[in-house]
Amino acid sequence: MDSPRSGFTLIELIIVLAIIGILLGLAIPQYQTAAKRAREAVLKENLFILRKLINQYHLDKGQYPPSLQALVEEGYLRSIPLDPITKSQDTWVEIREEFTEELIQAGLQPGVIDVQSGSKEIGLDGSPYNTW
Repeated sequence: MDSPRSGFTLIELIIVLAIIGILLGLAIPQYQTAAKRAREAVLKENLFILRKLINQYHLDKGQYPPSLQALVEEGYLRSIPLDPITKSQDTWVEIREEFTEELIQAGLQPGVIDVQSGSKEIGLDGSPYNTW
């Protein structure tokens, strides 16, 4: 008598691969959304910190910093953080104060009063990152 062969049939292998495919199909979109949510959280934190340091610089010096790089040079930051959406330090958009008569009389240049992301992408909440 022949003993039965041990192993998997082709149908069993196809069923297992189909189940794995379905699970991956469900997991990948969740992973991508979670990764985007994490980058958004880092962007919000970086913006909060940069804005806080701009205000601290203004309180300490009586004027706004001439650039974000001035925050590094003056010791407020070790380095300019990466924009997690664009993955670059160079894409931050510096919002400057308006050129006023007071600045002209004091011989000062308009400083950075706010900072925004340079990304034109849309966040999970439907708003562009460069408006945060």
